[in-house]
Amino acid sequence: MKRLFLMGRSEAGKTSLTQALRGEKLHYHKTQYTYTDDDTIDTPGEYSESKQVGVGLACFSFESDVVALLIAANEPFTVFAQGCNNFLNRPFIGIITKINEPNANIPMVRQWLELSGCQRIFLVDNATGEGIPELRAYLAEDIPPITLEQAMERQRLGLTDWETTPAGA
Repeated sequence: MKRLFLMGRSEAGKTSLTQALRGEKLHYHKTQYTYTDDDTIDTPGEYSESKQVGVGLACFSFESDVVALLIAANEPFTVFAQGCNNFLNRPFIGIITKINEPNANIPMVRQWLELSGCQRIFLVDNATGEGIPELRAYLAEDIPPITLEQAMERQRLGLTDWETTPAGA
């Protein structure tokens, strides 16, 4: 399973998502420090909300296989800038949480995630489990190993390590 790095504002549902992915009963737990285990890295929302410690997110991302930006469907604004994936060298996905909230605005949050540079977007509800199997399936996909030469060729073409080389390139 890919190791998942979670970043997002406070109350976006990062810790609840880790509990839902493990099949645990959801219980509130305020993340006050970066918590890591074999398959997730859960960060405090304050890291995303403060530029003084936000750079730490980039450092933690190097320990993961995929970086996920979480935004709750009922968020009134986003703190993430367009193209904020530029500091990453990992696949960058978006996860929209709280999709069943009465004031959810999924199209707006999807647009924020697309502008941030997310290559794939998942819609989940941690409480009901909706969307969790699709996210689990994505995380279970194997990461194909590549050689140093293949990585250098992809870099020469302006591709990331995880993108396939176009035919005839």
